[in-house]
Amino acid sequence: MHVRLPRSVSEAQSCLAEGAVPVGGATLVWAGWQRDGFPEQAMSLREVPEAKVIGDGTLGSAVLLHEIDERVPEVLRKAAGGVGTGAVRRTATVGGNIVGSTLRCLLPAALVLDARALVLEPDGPVETDLAELLAKRPLLLSLRWPEPVATGYRKLTDQLRGEVPFVVAVAVGTAEGTDTPVLRVAVRDRYDVLGETVPYDPDTGRILRALALTPLGTLPEAVFEAVRDVVGGVVERAEAR
Repeated sequence: MHVRLPRSVSEAQSCLAEGAVPVGGATLVWAGWQRDGFPEQAMSLREVPEAKVIGDGTLGSAVLLHEIDERVPEVLRKAAGGVGTGAVRRTATVGGNIVGSTLRCLLPAALVLDARALVLEPDGPVETDLAELLAKRPLLLSLRWPEPVATGYRKLTDQLRGEVPFVVAVAVGTAEGTDTPVLRVAVRDRYDVLGETVPYDPDTGRILRALALTPLGTLPEAVFEAVRDVVGGVVERAEAR
C-alpha cells in the first residue's frame, strides 16, 4: 500500500481522483484492511494546512485528539479528552472520529456548537451541514462554528446502554442567521445522538420544562438529571458573562 501525503487541498483532490482512500489516524480502518485487504493507495491529510488548523472557530479533520486544547470551546475539548486512552488520542483524528467511527464521540459537541463541515468534493471544497456529512461521508477538511456564549459536557460512565456510555453536550449560542439566543442540547444514546434546540432563558427551570417536552424527556431519569445539571451550569456561566 502506497500512502500519499498531499500538501494542499488541490493535491488532496488529485489523490482522491486517482483512487486514494483517506486513512485518518488509522485507528479504525486498519483492522478492516487487515481483514478485507489493503487498498493500493491511501491518503493522509496531516500535511494539508486546512486540515490541521485549531482555533478561531475552526478545527481541522487531521488534528489529533490529544492536540485539542483551550483554542476550542470547552465542550469540544472535553469530548476529545474523553475518547479512549491516551495512546488512542495520540493517534485518532477529528475526521476519523466523526466520519469513520460508529460512536462519534465528538458529534454531540459539534452539534451543540451548530458546527458546519468543510468537505472536499470532486469540484473542490464546499461547506455542508453535519447531517449531510454523516449521510454522504465525503472527505472532511474541517469543522467551523460560531463562537458560543457558554458550553458544558459530561460523559456518564456509570450509565450505559450495552457498552456505550451516555454523553451530554450543551451550548448557548444564537439561532442561525439571527442574534436570538438559543440553548442546544445533544445526548448520545448508544449509537444515536438526540439533539434539541430551545429558546434561551435565564430561568433554568423553564428551559428544563421545555426540554422535558422533547424526546430528551424520555431518557432515563439519571441521564435527564445529568442534562439538568449541565444545563444549569451552562446557564450560570452564560449569565455571568
